[in-house]
Amino acid sequence: MDIKRLHVGRTLSEAAIHNGVVYLAGQIAEDLTQNIEGQTREVLRHIDRLLAEAGSDKSRILMCQIFIADLKDFEGMNAVWNEWVAEGNSPPRATVQASLVKPEWLVEMVVTAALK
Repeated sequence: MDIKRLHVGRTLSEAAIHNGVVYLAGQIAEDLTQNIEGQTREVLRHIDRLLAEAGSDKSRILMCQIFIADLKDFEGMNAVWNEWVAEGNSPPRATVQASLVKPEWLVEMVVTAALK
């Protein structure tokens, strides 16, 4: 099977699609002046956009990995996540505290989803 890549850059592609599955690169906020809730909302909008472009949506997420810079922000991130996640389709998820590349990045999410 062929591999289709979306938004291919020198370092990474934003998504790869293979064998009925879409793999997203880690998604981060662009507006780094936002708090954890704002950055989480922006990251989830990026995920929605990329999944739609690939032919999927949040109800088809197979796994999500969340990297959060400071666990003190877990409740704020999780509240936004719970508003966003498709009811009855909460995917398996892991959340870990991590040193992200830039200190202004508060959250990064990596998603794998099935195509429609």
